[in-house]
Amino acid sequence: MELAAEVLGKFGVCGEIRVSVAATKLSNLKYPHPVFIGPFVYGRFLDVGRLKMSKSGCSSGVDTMSFGEDVFSVTSSSQCDVDYLGQSTKGDMNLKVEHLEAFGIDGQVTLDGPIEQVARVEAEEAENLLRDLGIPSPSAARHSPRGIFCSRTLNLRSISAIGYDMDYTLMHYNVMAWEGRAYDYCMDNLRNMGFPVDGLAFDPDLVIRGLVIDRENGNLVKADRFGYVKRAMHGTKMLSTQAVSELYGRELVDLRKESRWEFLNTLFSVSEAVAYMQMVDRLDEGAIPADLGPLDYKGLYKAVGKALFRAHVEGQLKNEIMSKPEVFVEPDPELPLALLDQKEAGKKLLLITNSDYHYTDKMMQHSFNRFLPNDMGWRDLFDMVIVSARKPEFFQMSHPLYEVVTGEGLMRPCFKAHTGGLYSGGSAQMVENSLDIHGDEILYVGDHIYTDVSQSKVHLRWRTALICRELEEEYSALIRSRSHRATLIDLINQKEVVGDLFNQLRLALQRRIKDRPAQTLAATNMDEQELTDSMQKLLIVMQRLDEKIAPMLEADGELFNKRWGFLSRAGLWDKSHLMRQIEKYADIYTSRVSNFLHYTPFMYFRSQEQTLAHDSYSYENLAE
Repeated sequence: MELAAEVLGKFGVCGEIRVSVAATKLSNLKYPHPVFIGPFVYGRFLDVGRLKMSKSGCSSGVDTMSFGEDVFSVTSSSQCDVDYLGQSTKGDMNLKVEHLEAFGIDGQVTLDGPIEQVARVEAEEAENLLRDLGIPSPSAARHSPRGIFCSRTLNLRSISAIGYDMDYTLMHYNVMAWEGRAYDYCMDNLRNMGFPVDGLAFDPDLVIRGLVIDRENGNLVKADRFGYVKRAMHGTKMLSTQAVSELYGRELVDLRKESRWEFLNTLFSVSEAVAYMQMVDRLDEGAIPADLGPLDYKGLYKAVGKALFRAHVEGQLKNEIMSKPEVFVEPDPELPLALLDQKEAGKKLLLITNSDYHYTDKMMQHSFNRFLPNDMGWRDLFDMVIVSARKPEFFQMSHPLYEVVTGEGLMRPCFKAHTGGLYSGGSAQMVENSLDIHGDEILYVGDHIYTDVSQSKVHLRWRTALICRELEEEYSALIRSRSHRATLIDLINQKEVVGDLFNQLRLALQRRIKDRPAQTLAATNMDEQELTDSMQKLLIVMQRLDEKIAPMLEADGELFNKRWGFLSRAGLWDKSHLMRQIEKYADIYTSRVSNFLHYTPFMYFRSQEQTLAHDSYSYENLAE
């Protein structure tokens, strides 16, 4: 029954069900069997011609048949339960059985037979109908660079409000343009402070999101999910595997030690990290004047951070961006339509950004207004807008709330927010109280793992979505790397087999030296020369395999980034520290907000099976 809303959910509004002109043409489609979708049957049961369409929406047809509340009910907050996956049933649509006859459907006959068989047939028919409608199925969308990936099961129907960050979330900046100009302003400020910056240029490939700055050593490191450092760079020079082992072999990256480790949470971190690593080189070269004081790597990081902070605070950077938004913002025509779907589905939409009012208004006008229908403006999408929110404190504590009352940004103090309002400051608790929506009824979407995703989940138990634009590039790089990775894994497996035999022969030789029998009679009876020759041959094979495997491992991921490899991986099989953070704090993650357009506001995101080290053995035993 839920499938009806899912299939028809991309079209215009009719009460609780959405229908489009395309749906009225379904009677022309030929199906060998009736297609049952919730209460709808396309084929011999439902006469689609009975639907009446109007310019503003749709009305009931013959016999006042209604697609609204007379036929369906929606589970309210007071009536909701928890389903077998632990998700709230709030927002689920229920069919009023007494109205089946109005559609010419005999519920008992339609669902006659074992549900396994019925479901298999209906699932196939649903896939066919989705294909004929030109709508990708959720499973197909998941296997694409623009899929929405689920770490923790999320029922979108139970979400009453969706909050959005703005920068790098609702709008994506051209990294080379935005971060390049941030870098330029930072370098200008460093030059004015007396630092030698001549000859340096912005290199966005020097760093990727998810790396960690080691302030004590002037290093940039990539850690795996456990915190073990896998790759490292000092200044702008990559360290050898041996150097990484010597420096970090006995310690883990611990992000709780904020005085040492700085996690690159967002693309906004790129300009700062590039500037810092380049200045580490200048410090090592002795090029930094002595009159700047005795600087260590920590002091240098503080100086770079101060220079970049000034670039943001003084306003020159944002003024330049506001004057030429088309240079810095990558347009996404699908984005406003995705939010429009959510709003029309009854979700309350919130904009919660740290940017000030003038910048927010200018950039949102540029990114949204030209793509919205019927002369809508960006403000019409949102039930509440909060600027200068001061995240992450916004999620942790309360700040004074001000209402923005004029287009020039003049504000006045207020004590309670109301729907449709534009505010500055305040707190997440205030938002919950104003909307009377709390905790896991709210989904917050942002690009910053700590400021947006982690804190809203830890302090408020909001549901969370992370936006990571680089996923699209990584997905494509992984596809192009399949042949390389398959060859590499094949070589590693070959070494494992050869190594197993070598180890068994080594053990047999060890036992022979101690006058003890080998593992088996055949191994005990092996000629000593044969045993030694076999071990020599196997050792040579393994050494040659190592010579082949080592550079291939080093090159793994270079299609994404030549220095750091893939964003989500640390080594061939393990997850990166970034991926661990995403899985821990983000219920879903995707490359851009407009990807929601390829799903529906009623989507039930189900997390995938998480494999364990012993799973393959378990499945092999079950197969036997």
